[in-house]
Amino acid sequence: MDYLYYPYPSQRSTVIAQKGMVATSQPLAAQAGLDILKEGGNAIDAAIATAACLTVVEPTSNGIGGDAFALVWIKGELYGLNASGPSPKSISIDAVKELGHDNMPKYGWLPVTVPGVPSAWAELSKRFGKLPLTKVLKPAIDYAENGYPISPVLGKYWKIAYNNFKQLKGEEFSYWFDTFAPNDRAPKIGELWRSPDHAKTLKSIAETNAESFYRGEIAEKIDKFSKRYNSFLSADDLADYQAEWVKPIKINYRGYDVWEIPPNGQGLVALLALNILKGFDFAIRDSVDTYHKQIEAMKLAFVDGQKYITDKAKMSVKVNDMLSDLYAKERRSLITDTAIYPEAGAPAKGGTVYLATADDEGNMVSYIQSNYMGFGSGLVVPGTGIALQNRGYDFSLDKTAANRLEPNKKSYHTIIPGFLTKGQEAVGPFGVMGGYMQPQGHLQIIMNTIDFHLNPQAALDAPRWQWTQGKKVIVEHSFPGHIAQALSRKGHEIQVALESGGFGRGQIIWRDPKTGVLFGGTEPRTDGAIAAW
Repeated sequence: MDYLYYPYPSQRSTVIAQKGMVATSQPLAAQAGLDILKEGGNAIDAAIATAACLTVVEPTSNGIGGDAFALVWIKGELYGLNASGPSPKSISIDAVKELGHDNMPKYGWLPVTVPGVPSAWAELSKRFGKLPLTKVLKPAIDYAENGYPISPVLGKYWKIAYNNFKQLKGEEFSYWFDTFAPNDRAPKIGELWRSPDHAKTLKSIAETNAESFYRGEIAEKIDKFSKRYNSFLSADDLADYQAEWVKPIKINYRGYDVWEIPPNGQGLVALLALNILKGFDFAIRDSVDTYHKQIEAMKLAFVDGQKYITDKAKMSVKVNDMLSDLYAKERRSLITDTAIYPEAGAPAKGGTVYLATADDEGNMVSYIQSNYMGFGSGLVVPGTGIALQNRGYDFSLDKTAANRLEPNKKSYHTIIPGFLTKGQEAVGPFGVMGGYMQPQGHLQIIMNTIDFHLNPQAALDAPRWQWTQGKKVIVEHSFPGHIAQALSRKGHEIQVALESGGFGRGQIIWRDPKTGVLFGGTEPRTDGAIAAW
């Protein structure tokens, strides 16, 4: 565990504690999770409490109407939960095209899929929690009822969302403004914000273990709202949904097992890239060769992901084949000294909030949930405070595409939790939210930790890069200028970002297996916080 102690220029220090830790992007939510730990809850209860609180105190990134994924380490085993929802049963490519669309629209009812977040909370609580949901969701309910002050990054993105949604036409979008901009403006930084309807919805979910959301009063409100605008989502779609327990996927990277949720999530992309990179040796982090190979591996992994990842039941290739050493070697051979235009290979046939929690029993949770693209679809179910996600935007209307729109199908999903183990011991949860930056952030955090021996905070603070398409790579303004210039000479089209908002927001908790001591890092690019005990 020596890598825990190595320094790197950081904006803050790694947080160290023993009894419990919660790391997330909002201080009030982190404290809510810690309070639940102190009241006798475990890491799973703390994760649910934090997640629920985040729907209230960071609605610009997630909500009750979104999706979630989790990796849970408990009693020496790692469990995966896929709480992403499918498309409505009545939707189809032809039906969407008949409405005049050549591509899936970004906003409105068409990209709305079944929300999975409430089912995630209920499933986690039922299987591994110690406290009832009525107690675990209480901090979130209190903030929704009594209010909280708007934090800086939250205020910034709320204003951006307000300005974006002002451009939308249609009565169905008016309920977003009734809920999130009742004074015809976004709330200001430091201003107290309350959401009574949100509180009532959370109470109902807590009292019924989410049954009301899928088969009760809330489901009826969603169904009524959908029918009012002749949408595809129905009460039957909600009633048939339940979050799914899945077997996590992994690769071994230099003696450590890196774990991700299987498709339909894009965690496979991070594993594909790491599988390619483990065939190289990296002595120095801040070198042209290191960055060049990282970028090239990520490009190759991403184009494979974009070609093949969709609902796992409908994938044309097997995950194990994509993660084979033989395929990694084949892809690795494509990396040269200059930037390439990536193309998908042929394996042998055979955006968001993130949080991490840990308790003194050794239990740990890596959890992520999102509405996608900030507030999501621009729709809020009247009288509930529920902003509906627009995850269906990623579906293709090309009938030959792997991720083509089909009835009752889960789309390619950007949100991914990560977990690291060594041998039979948990090292801990990690994650980076932010759309297609997420697997790129996972790769950079894992290499910062394992290859370059950075402590959790330093691993997060280090400057990031993001491949977008072709040879285009965006780097943070703090990225070393001389390396950016050298990468440009290798053929990369380098752009320097003026702000760090697009480079993801991550959290890490590592655990020393000998002492049980917890080491946490939180994101400097947001209102991140670690609550520790």
